[in-house]
Amino acid sequence: MSTDLTTLRQLAHLSRLELDESKEQEMLGALNEILDWVDQLRQLDTSNVEPLVHLSHEINVLRPDEAQNTVSHQDGLRNAPRKDSDYFRVPKVLE
Repeated sequence: MSTDLTTLRQLAHLSRLELDESKEQEMLGALNEILDWVDQLRQLDTSNVEPLVHLSHEINVLRPDEAQNTVSHQDGLRNAPRKDSDYFRVPKVLE
């Protein structure tokens, strides 16, 4: 499976890439190498291989996600450029 210059230019357009002619040839070669490698992977017999769900058998050791207030109301307003008693003052966005 190989791609041509027209396909590469379409992919570059969709990816919003601007390639000059020397870069097009370089990118075309690299893209064809990747597609050849993927084609080699497709030819492998994986019928006796179990699907891989996790890369390791380690158990998730993260802490539980619990909501808590880490900044008090006053500390939050302390660095505000403009405030009005207990609220942030921001520029009006609707007319």
